Amino acid sequence: MTTCWPTTDPPSAAYRGCQVTPTRAAMPFRLLLVYALPAIPLAALTLPLYIIIPTYYTETLGLSLGAVGAALLVMRVFDAVNDPLIGWFADRWRPAMGRRRAVFALSLPLCATAALMLFWPPADAGVFYLGGWGMVLSIGFTGAMLPYTAWGAELAGDYAERARIAGFRESLTLAGTLIAIALPFAIGFGAAGEAGGLAVLGMAVAAGLVGFGGLAVGVVPEPVDHTVSTGSLRMGLARMAANAPFRRLIAAYFLNGLANGIPATLFLYFVATRIGMPDMRGPLLFVYFLAGIGGVPLALWAARRTSKHRAWCLAMLVNCAIFSLVPLIGPGDVAAFAAICVVTGLLLGFDLSLPPAIQADVIDVDTAGSGEQRSGAYFAAWSLTTKLSLAVGVGTVFPLLGLAGFDAAAGAANDEGAIGALVALYVWPPIALKLAAIALMWRFPLDRDEQAALRRTIEERSARPRAALKA
Repeated sequence: MTTCWPTTDPPSAAYRGCQVTPTRAAMPFRLLLVYALPAIPLAALTLPLYIIIPTYYTETLGLSLGAVGAALLVMRVFDAVNDPLIGWFADRWRPAMGRRRAVFALSLPLCATAALMLFWPPADAGVFYLGGWGMVLSIGFTGAMLPYTAWGAELAGDYAERARIAGFRESLTLAGTLIAIALPFAIGFGAAGEAGGLAVLGMAVAAGLVGFGGLAVGVVPEPVDHTVSTGSLRMGLARMAANAPFRRLIAAYFLNGLANGIPATLFLYFVATRIGMPDMRGPLLFVYFLAGIGGVPLALWAARRTSKHRAWCLAMLVNCAIFSLVPLIGPGDVAAFAAICVVTGLLLGFDLSLPPAIQADVIDVDTAGSGEQRSGAYFAAWSLTTKLSLAVGVGTVFPLLGLAGFDAAAGAANDEGAIGALVALYVWPPIALKLAAIALMWRFPLDRDEQAALRRTIEERSARPRAALKA
């Protein structure tokens, strides 16, 4: 089989004529590293957007909670329209440099500019500033993230190699998350320090997007693929709805995302109120994501020993067992909770690296049946599911906490009933949701052999036009 990895610089004619993603060729480490580098600024942008920015715009800039909530809601509604449209466009466009790299490259300056404006706002920034630049960021971030993940899915056709590419990318995603946690608070404390930390983070994110993103576009190849989607957006959505493995995977991904989103939403309150040590929130969060980096190679090892879906299920099962111990954590038990953070952080590596690799296999089901490559549309649905799980988590647990009488204000006194409700919401819904996700994925139909058969079908279909031309 002709490899799709260039062996000369510039790439040889043999590389430029490569028709489909290679099935067995391993991606050289140099290219893998360059491809994964943009994940650092993309991740460093994501965490502050959901956690730090809302707090900064309310506490420091003086916007009301209702105004900030309304602006964020508008951004999510805009995402619901924006994501599928960009995914559909990215599947249909056929520029000379490759559709994934082209859309990614065009989106980087927009994403970088919007990130800098949001992270470094003027003192009189209001709700329209937040909402306006938030929608610009939505276009830029989606335009960068969707082709970036689709590009990664198309860089390899091999079952294990896809997990390797996704795992390496998600390791650097976690590294970017750690930077986003540490940098704003390392600069200083209080309004001035926080503003300075956010500004520095914004500049770092903007520089990383342009620098690392430009390097990836210039160095990492995009295999030439003639299975480009030519149908309408409605037809593409219908094909996705008819893809049974995709329906199963996306449902499990939503349930697991919601299971992870609920404790993430309540984490800061749990450490401050249940353990009674608010100063440990940052260090514990850092430990959790740091352990996640170590969990990625563990996930890849487990996937090689079993299968990607079975390794993911086993990780979720262990997570449920560990999380069931959280109610035993009491005031001052920071060491015990740190141990739980380490173990669940390791399991986070499974959640981040394995589902996207399975998603790439699921797209092969569509491509083998239709002859069209719709990675952009599939990852648009993936992106929407991620955002929806986060929104549902916040929109569900906060009202329930309020009904239980929990006071979220810093230093507020909460009675045992309110703290008990916090612990119950933190622990039991995530366990139930993960068990439901396991039930969906345990007998998932796409294993290594099935995926290899799909790739053979795709490659045979792609070879037919070339054979006809030679005849």
